[in-house]
Amino acid sequence: MRRVVITGMGTVNPLGSSLEKFWENIKKSTLGISKIDAFDTTEVEVSVAGIVRDFEPTDYFDRKELRHMERFTQFAVASAVQAVSDCGSDLKDLDPYRVGAIVGCGIGGLEMTQKEHQKYLEKGPNRISPFFVPMMISNMAAGEVAMRTGFRGANFCTVTACASSTHAIGEAFRKIKDGYLDACLCGGTESTVTEFTLGGFKTMKALTREPDPTKASIPFDANRSGFVLGEGCGILVLEEYEHAKARGAKIYAELAGYGATCDAYHMTSPSPECEASARAMKDAYQEAGLQPEDITYINAHGTSTGLNDKYETIAIKKALGEEQARKVKINSTKSMTGHMLGGTGAVEAIVSALSVYHDFIHQTIGYSTPDPVCDLDYCVDGPVEMPVNAVLSNSLGFGGHNATLCFKKCVD
Repeated sequence: MRRVVITGMGTVNPLGSSLEKFWENIKKSTLGISKIDAFDTTEVEVSVAGIVRDFEPTDYFDRKELRHMERFTQFAVASAVQAVSDCGSDLKDLDPYRVGAIVGCGIGGLEMTQKEHQKYLEKGPNRISPFFVPMMISNMAAGEVAMRTGFRGANFCTVTACASSTHAIGEAFRKIKDGYLDACLCGGTESTVTEFTLGGFKTMKALTREPDPTKASIPFDANRSGFVLGEGCGILVLEEYEHAKARGAKIYAELAGYGATCDAYHMTSPSPECEASARAMKDAYQEAGLQPEDITYINAHGTSTGLNDKYETIAIKKALGEEQARKVKINSTKSMTGHMLGGTGAVEAIVSALSVYHDFIHQTIGYSTPDPVCDLDYCVDGPVEMPVNAVLSNSLGFGGHNATLCFKKCVD
């Protein structure tokens, strides 16, 4: 059976536009949520977001390229360049048709859509940019990553809302494990902090209106009031183990299991039964050859919404059993970054792999008031340094899409 390992990673997110800076801020429990200052938020009534502040596009692109590339695609290409550099090989020894690029995106270029729609209203359809469609469509991130790297294998975009990038990583894992690819750049990206997006999420009552960034994204807290919109990207290099071993690659962790299910219940609400999300977790750790007691830590979806945090807690109990659920460490990276939609699962996969590599579990920050329906160990008192042998990373998307990845230490 072919094994799959993680040999390189790159990221652009509210905690840093490099892997090193991101991990440093994760370890320090840094808050990446801040006041929105790009536009007036008075009417939309949502004033904070997880915004990328330190990204310099000209480090990766010339001015001409930037005029024809949306921000979510810029994030993806930059993260892919970082990941390939981090893996220590350009992978050119492999057949380019056996190296893929699978990059999820939940929404795509809404910033471009908002701008061009305004132009349409003011000047008519003939003034819409000829670059509108190719810049806006979600799959362009995967396409541009392939153009930058020359990888010609499987190339597509998974679009499953908040589970998009976890599905992308899972599908890349399957293609390598099953022998269709030898390596793959995979993950997800999103950049939609606009009035248009905020308005849509606000009117469906999904976003918090808390103006204090320190109190806005508080997963599992009794006072949670909705998620904080974020932007960001994570890209991982997945590689067949024997190839990675032969070239002496640094291996962060083994990706050993993947579960994907659907609630088949509601457009936005998780199922109260929590059977499908629990099944995704079970499928992931069972494919990895593990038992509930082998799981050290769960990187939860943990959105800071009333229903998600309640039902994810129930699902964890169903997946692991009540006794083991109370022993496992759980945290939410979204307490620091906000919810990056299609990019969030990939950034959390990076956290999971680094947690295995460094034996470190980060804190869920901002928590102050216990909720009786969220009664597990959410690492709210500070980070934990301990052996991290196996991790589950959960993503749960609108439409009932559930995806879980299982990472473990790589041993011969």
